[in-house]
Amino acid sequence: MALSNRSGIESALAELFQAERTSRRLAGEMAESPADVVLSVLNQAIAAARSRPEEKERLFELDSVARILGQIHGPGAVDALIDILGSEEPEARHAAGVVLEEMAFERFKEVALGIERALAQLPSDHLALPELPYLLIEIPEPGVSRLIHRFLEHASEEVVAAAIEACVELGDPGSVPKLLRLERDTRLVELEEGSDAVRGHEASVTIGELAKEARQLLEELVPEESP
Repeated sequence: MALSNRSGIESALAELFQAERTSRRLAGEMAESPADVVLSVLNQAIAAARSRPEEKERLFELDSVARILGQIHGPGAVDALIDILGSEEPEARHAAGVVLEEMAFERFKEVALGIERALAQLPSDHLALPELPYLLIEIPEPGVSRLIHRFLEHASEEVVAAAIEACVELGDPGSVPKLLRLERDTRLVELEEGSDAVRGHEASVTIGELAKEARQLLEELVPEESP
């Protein structure tokens, strides 16, 4: 129900502030508790959230868990965030991505190791895998290119396509040799509407075509040697 008068709005704002203070206090207390116990509870909460029939409830709980995980150190927190990043709901993926990105700015090695574990352990159709290359390009760390190159070797064409676009977005000419090796790859991938990191394809395109265009774009960034 909408609030109709000033006093009602002021009261609601005060209540909201108090709820936020309580939320932050409880999240801080959880972050200072034994990590193994907290992670066990939070992983159970992720599973429980996904079982909620109401989408709003699922998103609320996954978002809340993601924000708490951002305050916890260690590999378990990164793995759990990547789990949320693999959610069906775009809003949940966004929430986990924001927290992972913030975490990577402060603790890049911790997040990088979690991404390596995801590449090694997650099933090839896990929804987090095509999201991770786009997350990486936002992190100003020298190890980002190396990590994205690992996605180019993945078994899933969707993951490879995401890594190709990430290479272009990153503008790293060092990706050219890796892309060159993919130019004979005939696997088809469906591009999302509005995907323009690699020039104007619609519907399906081969990995080889994507790799070739990405290579050409990156080669344009390399200045020609003076004679």
